Amino acid sequence: MKPIQLPLGVRLRDDATFANFYPGANAAALGYVERLCSPAAGWSDELIYLWGQAGVGRSHLLQAACLRVEERGELAVYLPLAEVAEYGPALLDNLEQSELVCLDDLDAVAGDAVWEEALFHLFNRLRDAGRRLLLAADASPRELSIALPDLKSRLSLALVFQLQQLSDEDKLRALQLRASRRGLNLPDDVGRFILTRGSRSMNALFELLDQLDQASLQAQRKLTIPFLKETLGW
Repeated sequence: MKPIQLPLGVRLRDDATFANFYPGANAAALGYVERLCSPAAGWSDELIYLWGQAGVGRSHLLQAACLRVEERGELAVYLPLAEVAEYGPALLDNLEQSELVCLDDLDAVAGDAVWEEALFHLFNRLRDAGRRLLLAADASPRELSIALPDLKSRLSLALVFQLQQLSDEDKLRALQLRASRRGLNLPDDVGRFILTRGSRSMNALFELLDQLDQASLQAQRKLTIPFLKETLGW
């Protein structure tokens, strides 16, 4: 059997863990994805499809699932299709060797006849091998522009979760969770100051927290509003 060969540059983020994911209204999705990663799970248990707009944590959950499976010494594959589609559907060859396959940005290849045919055959191979499949896209299976009826049928078997944007209060708690795991204390007033001045995107907010973490370490100062103003020029 041929080895799995993936494009260079596809890497899991170290901070994309279940422990780092603040669920907010997405607790049910988090629970089912974690269950999918348990040793006893298989195709007969769950085929999960996550969807929602950018920044709701789709990619985070897919990468966290891969990391959880890899922690047990098993093979998991994460493919961000929007980034790797140029390599062609041959990327899907032999993925049934993996215990878990996570396909992100399914919308990036929807409507492409060659990709759809390859995805359909991958679904069948994974099912026959008893492997697990986790999918993510920016639209629900019904709204996704899939032309191949057989592939639409396979997607209809999935357990579907729409991931919701976090409320402002949830964003504050998510920032505090991420900060605490870095050994940082993020007081409520400082977190709310960030939310009123910073981007609304969680990815951008986490990048800002990375910047503040580095600045705090270098200056040996706590996170305070005056420190933020000085560091960020706010």
